[in-house]
Amino acid sequence: MTFANLRPGRYRFLVRSVNADEVASERPATLTFRILPPIWQRWWFITLAVLGVGLIGAAIIRNRVARLIELERVRTRIASDLHDDIGSGLTRIAILSEVARHQVSKEAPVGHPLAAIAGASRDLVDSMSDIVWAINPNKDHLRDLIQRMRRFASDLFTARQIEFSFSAPGEEQALKIGADLRRQVFLIFKEAVNNIARHSACTEAQIEMRIENRWLTVRVADNGPGFDPAQISEGQGLASMRARAKELGGELQVTSNDGQGTTILLNVPLSATMIQRDGRTR
Repeated sequence: MTFANLRPGRYRFLVRSVNADEVASERPATLTFRILPPIWQRWWFITLAVLGVGLIGAAIIRNRVARLIELERVRTRIASDLHDDIGSGLTRIAILSEVARHQVSKEAPVGHPLAAIAGASRDLVDSMSDIVWAINPNKDHLRDLIQRMRRFASDLFTARQIEFSFSAPGEEQALKIGADLRRQVFLIFKEAVNNIARHSACTEAQIEMRIENRWLTVRVADNGPGFDPAQISEGQGLASMRARAKELGGELQVTSNDGQGTTILLNVPLSATMIQRDGRTR
């Protein structure tokens, strides 16, 4: 007789003998035995497994946190080095070029090259400022993006005598967003504002930012004469803006009609890992 698939535990086997006259013994024979559980079901193995998984998880989390902290330090160090070394050097080149250009006559053959050097230096200083801002971990909040966008629009539109309005989210400004998202959105916005200032021939511009259902929407519009998109080929600037929006998982829409101005609408997702408020993920 075989007893298969018995569960782990204690058992007692009873058996009676029967003679030829079919008379059974008064007292059965007794066999007590115990089936031990497999190793992976024993309490000490389960305890060790749970502790092992916990230690591995804690080590992974600790290593990830350490890497994030180190990354923040690297970003801070790079931003500081760019600002202190390269940024100051480019600023000095721009200043010296301006001084030299004013010290020579306009008719002198070196006047034009010096003016070109000064202009290129100023552009490099602006680009360096954008890079330093983009990688600075202390600027990873929505309010930092809004402040830089507002300042850039104010400087450019004021110089072109274009009146503008700027509306932005309120309490959501405390949200923390990723460095890449912040940089890409600002570069798209910068290109849009530059296009308005240089090509739209407008007198007014409207800028609106809002957050709805974990999506960031940026709308830039002007009251210029507009254009017919079917008759104008898409330039490198607009293609770059679309590529940046696509890289973020969003989209860029450009709407324009003759005599009705131009509207640029950017929609990009804010993933759960990008949005934080007071250290808590939303």
